[in-house]
Amino acid sequence: MPLLRFLPEATNINFIGARYYAFAVDGLLLLVSILSIFFHGFNLGLDFTGGVEVQAKAPYTISESQVAKVRSEIASLGFNDTVIQTTSGGPCSTPAFSCLMIRVQPNANQDYNVAAQKIKDKMGTSYKYLNTQVIGAKVSGELFRGGIYAAILAVIMIALWVAFRFEWQYGISAAFATGHDVFVTAGLFSILHLDFTLTSIAALLTLAGYSINDTVVVFDRLRENRRKYKRMPLPELINLSTNQMLTRTILTSVATALSIIPLYFFVPALEEFTGSILFGIVVGTFSSTYVAAALLLYLPKPAGSIEEKAEAAA
Repeated sequence: MPLLRFLPEATNINFIGARYYAFAVDGLLLLVSILSIFFHGFNLGLDFTGGVEVQAKAPYTISESQVAKVRSEIASLGFNDTVIQTTSGGPCSTPAFSCLMIRVQPNANQDYNVAAQKIKDKMGTSYKYLNTQVIGAKVSGELFRGGIYAAILAVIMIALWVAFRFEWQYGISAAFATGHDVFVTAGLFSILHLDFTLTSIAALLTLAGYSINDTVVVFDRLRENRRKYKRMPLPELINLSTNQMLTRTILTSVATALSIIPLYFFVPALEEFTGSILFGIVVGTFSSTYVAAALLLYLPKPAGSIEEKAEAAA
């Protein structure tokens, strides 16, 4: 027996009875996300707006105070947007974190190459400049569209896989639940005006994979119980299956969150990525528990269920 037990092994929560409250919460989250994205859009980062990226190497490990100093110096140049962070790996690993990645968005009508030269002049000769890249508006626009298409395609492919693995009704339910989690988390970026970059797209795709994991676990237990309790109505089967997997779902979510929280507080460069993942874990756990399986009640009954047999007999 475990020394510590935070959750009961068996629960008896009426998830189906509370589905209307869950649908209302989900509907509100979707509505707020839609309105925010429609009226405010996204605070697109340099990946999607275009800009200049300069990689500079120092002969020493760059401290946080030195990063703050460089950030202040670059800010004095008056660019629209500036992102500065330390990097390691490759030539930057000797010593570790001896490189600065500087990304700026020049002002309107400002030449990008001139902007890159201003950065180098401001930082001086104490740095060695390893790489300078100019990201044009056309390329950044293509990156944004490609990221959106990738997120949509991920949800579609997940739904197709669930439909093939179980039945098509499960695929539709999974598509809605996973798409909901991804869209609401994207709405968080719009509501809080967080920078929306390629890292944000990676966070959304990561969340899609995490969300479907919990949903599939509940679906798998539901299918198993359908074979075991052939005469049990679908609402009771959903309640039984969700209760059986509830402790596992919560423990998985808590363990995942605990592994991400240190990154959120101690790695500022990943703050928006980890923050969106933590929010997505909460939303994804809620939708997997209360929404995904409950949606099956509003779809044609799965083959072999007692409801499907009753409809066939009628």
